[in-house]
Amino acid sequence: MKAATLAEIKKELKHKSEEELLSYCLNLSRFKKENKELLTYLLFEASNEEGYIQSVKNEIDLQFSDINNQNYYWMKKTIRKVLRLTKKYIRYSKKKSTEVELLIYFAHKMLSLTPSITENTTLNNLYERLIISIRKTIAKMEEDLQYDYNLQLEDLLNEKS
Repeated sequence: MKAATLAEIKKELKHKSEEELLSYCLNLSRFKKENKELLTYLLFEASNEEGYIQSVKNEIDLQFSDINNQNYYWMKKTIRKVLRLTKKYIRYSKKKSTEVELLIYFAHKMLSLTPSITENTTLNNLYERLIISIRKTIAKMEEDLQYDYNLQLEDLLNEKS
């Protein structure tokens, strides 16, 4: 079966009743955990972005506390897993300010790890790519927000040196 394009789906959904749309949403939530998480965000979290950011930060804290720092191999695997999870939560929000706040927080958590990420090339490169991503996102924001987030980014960069 070939999937319809997004435009075709949107056009067809306009012709459906409220009950049918509700049943479609419930069916979607049964198939994938991500669909259910997205619906949870849209229904309960989207109206309180600050609360959402704080809950994601708490999840990041929890994941970082479970990092096996006995060797860099396990650290790399766990850090990549946490970054994937963080980016998934960022995709739900679609707000640049949420993305920047969460990525800066993630970078702070990376720098606070022991042993230091600067001792490992792979982790250091991951950190550098994260900084590049933050800068690109900041550049797409309004000027007053750019200034505030650039200050936070500079603090982060000073923390590493």
